[in-house]
Amino acid sequence: MTPIQTVVSPQWLRDNLQSPQLKIIDCRFRLEDSLWGYQQYLTSHIPNAYYLDLNKDLSSPPQTHGGRHPLPNPYTLAQKLEQIGIFKNLTTVVVYDDSRFAFASRLWWLLRYLGHDKVFILDGGWQQWQSLHYPVTSDIPPPSQGHFPVTVDSSQVVDIHYVKQRLNSPNTVIVDARSPSRYRGEEEPIDPVAGSIPGAKNIFWQQITTPDGFLRPTEELQALWQPYLDAQEIVVYCGSGVTACVDLMSLATIGFHHGKLYPGGWSDWCSYLDYST
Repeated sequence: MTPIQTVVSPQWLRDNLQSPQLKIIDCRFRLEDSLWGYQQYLTSHIPNAYYLDLNKDLSSPPQTHGGRHPLPNPYTLAQKLEQIGIFKNLTTVVVYDDSRFAFASRLWWLLRYLGHDKVFILDGGWQQWQSLHYPVTSDIPPPSQGHFPVTVDSSQVVDIHYVKQRLNSPNTVIVDARSPSRYRGEEEPIDPVAGSIPGAKNIFWQQITTPDGFLRPTEELQALWQPYLDAQEIVVYCGSGVTACVDLMSLATIGFHHGKLYPGGWSDWCSYLDYST
C-alpha cells in the first residue's frame, strides 16, 4: 500500500497562486439551494479560481434509475477542463469547497477517474483560507485552452448489478458513507425510502475530516479503515455518489487503491424497491 498526497495546505496554495502550472477550481455548493455556490463564487473566491457546479458540471441529468447525481459525460467534462486551461497529467489542479471536502472530493475523484492524478484538495477549505486573511477576489478568470484527451478508468466504477453480485462476497466490502442515522434507516431526508444496502458497513464521510475541515492524520484514517483493508476491493456509496468520494479520497491517502464508487448510491438502489405498499 503506497499512500499518496491528496491535500495541499492553504500556505502552499498562497505561495503558488501565480504558478502557470496551477489551476484552482471552486466547488462550493448546497444541495438545498443549487444556485448558492455560484453566487458565493461571484461574490468572493480564491484568485484565479474557476467554478464548476455539482449539478451542471460534475453530474449528468438524473433519470428514472441511476441516482440523483449520475456521473457527467466524460467528453463534456473534459471540454470544460480544457476551457479552464488544464493539460492532462501536466497541470496541477487544486479544488476546494466549504463543506469538509463533500463537493471538492467529487471533482478530485472525477479527475482521477479520467486519468489525471495531479489533483489535490485544499485542506481546511474556503473557511481556512478566509481565516488566514489570504487574498480573495470577485474577478472571473478568462477562459483558457488546455488539452484533455478522454480516457476513463472504468475499474473505479460499479453499478447496482455489480453490487448485488458481490453482496455476500468475502473479497468485497461495501461501505455506506452516509450518516449513521441514515445508514440505520432511522431517517431519510432526501430519498423516498430509508435504509441501506444489506451487509454494508458504515464509515460516515464526516469522520474523514476534523470539524473545521482538515483531513485527519494518516494514522487515524488507517485505524478507521483497518477492519476492511484485507479486502480485495472496497465499494463505497452514499446517497448519490458525491460524499462517497470523501471516503475514497481517504482510502487513497492511506494507500488503499482498490476503492470503487457506486455512483448511483442509495438513490439508485431504492429506485428499484417497491415502497408503494
